[in-house]
Amino acid sequence: MKWLVLFGLVAFSECIVKVPLRRLKTMRKTLSGNNMLNNVLKEYPYRLPQISFRDSNVTILPLRNMKDIFYVGNITIGTPPQEFQVVFDTASSDLWVPSIFCNSSTCSTRVRFRHRQSSTFRLANKTFGIMYGAGKMKGVVVHDTVRIGDLVSTDQPFGLSVVESGFEHRQFDGVLGLNYPNLSFSKTIPIFDKLKNEGAISEPVFAFYLSKDEQEGSVVMFGGVDHSYYKGELNWVPLIKAGDWSVRVDSITMKREVIACSDGCRALVDTGSSHIQGPGRLIDNVQKLIGTMPQGSMHYVPCSAVNTLPSIIFTINGINYPVPGRAYILKDSRGRCYTNFKKKIVRTSTEYWVLGEPFLRLYFSVFDRGNDRIGLAPAV
Repeated sequence: MKWLVLFGLVAFSECIVKVPLRRLKTMRKTLSGNNMLNNVLKEYPYRLPQISFRDSNVTILPLRNMKDIFYVGNITIGTPPQEFQVVFDTASSDLWVPSIFCNSSTCSTRVRFRHRQSSTFRLANKTFGIMYGAGKMKGVVVHDTVRIGDLVSTDQPFGLSVVESGFEHRQFDGVLGLNYPNLSFSKTIPIFDKLKNEGAISEPVFAFYLSKDEQEGSVVMFGGVDHSYYKGELNWVPLIKAGDWSVRVDSITMKREVIACSDGCRALVDTGSSHIQGPGRLIDNVQKLIGTMPQGSMHYVPCSAVNTLPSIIFTINGINYPVPGRAYILKDSRGRCYTNFKKKIVRTSTEYWVLGEPFLRLYFSVFDRGNDRIGLAPAV
């Protein structure tokens, strides 16, 4: 029925902009038990205000990480603006938020876009769907004004979800994709490309600084690079091909032994992933080398041993990028320590890894669309 209603509706009708992320102490660590956490979230919904510095070329918006899983930031859509918390995701290309027609259980706890309240809203007679590693959505393409800080994209195409599944425990409203336009499932121009084409940003780059542990100050910046967020020089890595934020990894080592990627392999640099992901048998070997104790899908280690765990080293374009034990270990709601490695669900013919937040918290990352490359340097 909701699809019929939606189709009926369709038928009728020169600066760096920074978005800093505030990494708070998570409610999971503060509250015991998921039920208590969910009750608090429902009773006290938390919306992040926009903080804008009009006298400078920088717009700053606070972001938060609810469960040590995602870094989420604010955007607004429509006229007058409606606020949404989205994941800035380099693995996908589409922007979408929930619609008022979405009756999935996920949407019931999210902010939904009320199109009738926007004077700049425009329909498009097109539907699409996306499948992520953690869930999937189906929706319709629409147009409206979208703002990321002081960056404004008028008549921006984006998606309104009608059906969602798999996002029940994710504390965000939608996703803002930052990958190349050829990967758009909606076959529309991504917001970064539209801003770039219209000259709204001075340079076709964006960059991420993701804070560690309980520190604040995580940032996504558009149009340039603030050098105060990293140490030394940026090491530039060419993409395997223009059209995807994937780079070639020379090898993956642990305890001075090559444990994966012995003949070179591909790795996606993914700001929307909470894990370091790889082929199942190779991830199993990593867990074995670490000495984990499997319990279901989780792999645990004594918290007292975290500082003695071996580093996993990704060699990229001749440069070693170590990920020490403290970077790939998280704590569950009971205070137990587990590894943040995950088996890739989708099998590929060649060895393929995903470098998510455990890697990106260590290394400041610059995504250069103008030169089809990624810059990496140790984060401050």
